[in-house]
Amino acid sequence: MLIEAIMAIGITGLLMLALVSVSMFSTRSFAALYNYVALDDANRLAIDQLTRDVRECNSVTTCTTNALTLVDSDNFSLSYTYSPSTRTLTRLKNGIAKVLLSECDTMTFTLGKRNPVSGTYDIYPVPSASEIAEAKVVNVAWTCSRAILGIKQNTESVQTARIVIRKQGT
Repeated sequence: MLIEAIMAIGITGLLMLALVSVSMFSTRSFAALYNYVALDDANRLAIDQLTRDVRECNSVTTCTTNALTLVDSDNFSLSYTYSPSTRTLTRLKNGIAKVLLSECDTMTFTLGKRNPVSGTYDIYPVPSASEIAEAKVVNVAWTCSRAILGIKQNTESVQTARIVIRKQGT
């Protein structure tokens, strides 16, 4: 009788261990899937806003790798600033700041001219701040990631966009 009880406890313990393992794996997988969907949604909303603003702007006033300042269609200043320390992309217009993207690991802005490089899909870069008036294209690229149980996971692939300013230099 004692041997049967020990065997029952052993088999029950193994079944419980298997059930807990499957449960932990499933929970971790669901959390990873939720993180991926949430990152993708945040990226989509941020790129939609950025694209809309750049296409409608009148001109670019300044551009660094971490910041972009535009003259919006209503002739007010509109700026996008990436902060590596807080991992956020912030939109600032009329003194109102809005965080468009959080948990952003890297971000770069670059400007290009209207003319494409012969035989490629690439564009000529704007070489200096003095030629910023010739900027017709804004390139932006970023990566985002989140942590699950303290481990950095679900890194988005690089999000990139080449946005053409519609009003400037038509």
